[in-house]
Amino acid sequence: MPAQSAHSFRFRSTVAAALCTVALFALSSRASAKDELTVSAAASLTNAFNDIARDYEARHPGTHVNLNFAASDVLLKQIEQGAPADVFASADEATMDRAAGAGRIDASSRKDFAANTLVLIVPDANAAVPTKLDDLSQATYKRIAIGNPDSVPAGRYAKQALAAAKLWESLQAKLVQAQNVRQALDYVVRGEAEAGFVYASDAASQATKVKVALTVPTATPVRYPAAAVGSCKEKPVACEFVQFLLDAQSRATLSRYGFSAPTP
Repeated sequence: MPAQSAHSFRFRSTVAAALCTVALFALSSRASAKDELTVSAAASLTNAFNDIARDYEARHPGTHVNLNFAASDVLLKQIEQGAPADVFASADEATMDRAAGAGRIDASSRKDFAANTLVLIVPDANAAVPTKLDDLSQATYKRIAIGNPDSVPAGRYAKQALAAAKLWESLQAKLVQAQNVRQALDYVVRGEAEAGFVYASDAASQATKVKVALTVPTATPVRYPAAAVGSCKEKPVACEFVQFLLDAQSRATLSRYGFSAPTP
């Protein structure tokens, strides 16, 4: 082969190899972006979603699930401000309705995947246990933990229940507001509050440290919806994760942590 032709062949081979490397890198980058999933979920879902995320990753090798937990309203605010999120799971329908109204979710992907119950808890060591909401007026209960009703669904449910019992105004001085339902739980666990409003699933997570005094009726059922943020076309894996929440394995996990199946 003439020297010029050999040089030309080597040059073309080098260029081709470089282009292949660039193409493979681009494909790898796109795959990585597709396989990275950020799930913003209500604080009460912490334990269950840690397990569900591991189960999802095991079933979808190469996919990594990042979890972000906070009060539902706080999560929606983060999404509205551009924080990364592919899936949003809230602790009430109202917050998801606002997300849908603002065009933040793919409404077609929205699914109710779990239900819960609001309960009143006290420290396990407490001898006194309230048998009705009116008992919270007693001097025994100096501090009552409650999620901030302005941002925490559990707090809104509790406020509605106290208002219906005509106790909301009279108990104001006793209420200790928490940033999320898990913080309300911690206040009771640490003995910093003599009672607190949390979900049954939260109480179950600290069954040796708190006891359920009573189940609190709510005006609307406590249901958990999830949806893909943005569009399923943009990130199909987000919709796949929402569907996975309805899977038998996920339902078993949710049940193990004190959640129930949502009713129509």
